[in-house]
Amino acid sequence: MLSFEEAKVRLESAGQSHVLRFWPELSAEERGVFLAELLQLEPAELQRHCRSAVEAASRTEERLCGRMEPVEPEFIGGVRRSDPGSLQEWEEEGFSQIAQNKVAVLLLAGGQGTRLGVPYPKGMYDVGLPSGKTLYRIQAERIRKVQELAREKCGSKCTVPWYIMTSEFTLEPTEKFFKENSYFDLDPSNVVMFEQRMIPAVSFDGKLILEKKNKIAMAPDGNGGLYRALRDNKVLDDMERRGVQYLHVYCVDNILVKLADPLFIGFCVKKGADCGAKVVEKAYPSEPVGVVCRVDGVYQVVEYSELEPQIAEQRHPGGELMYNAGNICNHFFTRDFLWEVALNFQEQLKQHVAIKKVPFVDEEGNPVKPTKPNGIKMEKFVFDVFQFSKKFVAFEVLREDEFSPLKNADGAPVDTPTTVRRSLLAQHYHWALKAKAIFLDLHGNPITSEYRAAQDGDPPAVCEISPLVSYFGEGLEKLLKHRNLKSPFLLDDNNVKSFIDS
Repeated sequence: MLSFEEAKVRLESAGQSHVLRFWPELSAEERGVFLAELLQLEPAELQRHCRSAVEAASRTEERLCGRMEPVEPEFIGGVRRSDPGSLQEWEEEGFSQIAQNKVAVLLLAGGQGTRLGVPYPKGMYDVGLPSGKTLYRIQAERIRKVQELAREKCGSKCTVPWYIMTSEFTLEPTEKFFKENSYFDLDPSNVVMFEQRMIPAVSFDGKLILEKKNKIAMAPDGNGGLYRALRDNKVLDDMERRGVQYLHVYCVDNILVKLADPLFIGFCVKKGADCGAKVVEKAYPSEPVGVVCRVDGVYQVVEYSELEPQIAEQRHPGGELMYNAGNICNHFFTRDFLWEVALNFQEQLKQHVAIKKVPFVDEEGNPVKPTKPNGIKMEKFVFDVFQFSKKFVAFEVLREDEFSPLKNADGAPVDTPTTVRRSLLAQHYHWALKAKAIFLDLHGNPITSEYRAAQDGDPPAVCEISPLVSYFGEGLEKLLKHRNLKSPFLLDDNNVKSFIDS
């Protein structure tokens, strides 16, 4: 346990002794909690952090004109640009790797649902589907289904471990939620939660911000904190023990994510990649998504805020945007590559600046909620490791199939509970039509109107299909062909047998 005198010396050496100014007013319990927090702050590292935060906040972004290049076509595959034979070969390879227990998924779930307006982790959110399923349940059921499909195709029982990176804000509620839901019928030993680091928020003059009299304002170190967290929590050792060689890494908020996607896994493995990214075609030049590209010959993601308009608007002779590969935070890594980054490169990752309104206590110890930004939060991004890859590839997927993130509360124009619910129901509606199902309107007449989710809002009929019934639309024709369906239609593992028998 750190003593007060030791804490004082450590903070003075880092130029941060002001954080102890309320010490005389603290109870014995509050002092103990505070000292435990201060013990985590190594003086030299703290000094570097505060100095670099101020420097980064005052730095102007370097111009990218003349330094950027699109990803070369030979490094990109995709559901539209690749031939059917290759797609089938890659999918079979992916299922083979899953069946050999070589594939795991890793969920980035350390962020708070601030913009969504909820006090709990996003994965616990119910977007209003007929089934009432949360994002966590949908993802768990997709893992169960892809395991089942790999077993059926390859003849061996297999496991896809689920690693979940949480933060100080999300670990406890996430653990509690999984226990209350019996881990969604996954084996708890195959669900591994670990916590990313928290780092201090810093004022514009390089001082730590006190959130309470005995607490420094802290924030997760960004999803790029993954690489240090993998090492510090011995998660890479766990992967090695299990024989996991390939990781599918994704963000919690994408309701359409294909966990352990065999096609993506197989594509990356067949290409000999140590690092890969799924991308979607940008909807328009200024769309707020990062772009996968090369800068000074090195693969990286350029954030939309850093992309100069004249670059964003450049087009090929055929009219397609030149910088068209929209990043959706959906990545492939080999375990060996993650080891290399964690051991040798994670300290070199770029620190990104977020200027925020950080609650604090004033000189008298009164809590203050600032009305304008007063602090700097630093974070690393998971995709900033592309530069260290020996073989990087990208795989383009259709937005309507695989990307609909939940970021904002209803009322915002995009990425809301309404838009993601619509995305999933539209996808399932189209799956049912492809399986030759017939939807009936309120008068019992077949619905024949064309429907395009992007333009037409809610689908003509509500249709939800459980991931336990179909992972990505497969196997539905034998269930739905020539069936008359009434809205709302819910097909899940509980009613599928009775549906077949009816």
